[in-house]
Amino acid sequence: MEDSVIPRPGDVVIVDGNASVQFADTRRLLFRVISVGDRPTYEGWAWLQGYSLNSAGEAIERREIFVRHEGLRFCTPRAGGPNVRSRR
Repeated sequence: MEDSVIPRPGDVVIVDGNASVQFADTRRLLFRVISVGDRPTYEGWAWLQGYSLNSAGEAIERREIFVRHEGLRFCTPRAGGPNVRSRR
């Protein structure tokens, strides 16, 4: 099994059904991490605090979400919007 990467403050991730059932189907969230919670969770899961972003990469809402590390996809912000990349 491949080790999952825990996001760090400043990382931008795409959260969809692979990371949380809350974002299953066509729902997904572009999310900028500001902190990773330190309270105990299930193995491979974490509470992330941060901001949901619009398609231009601008913060629109502060949120706390519970996600599976393995299901996150990392993005590299670029002019014209975010660019999906993998950190695995």
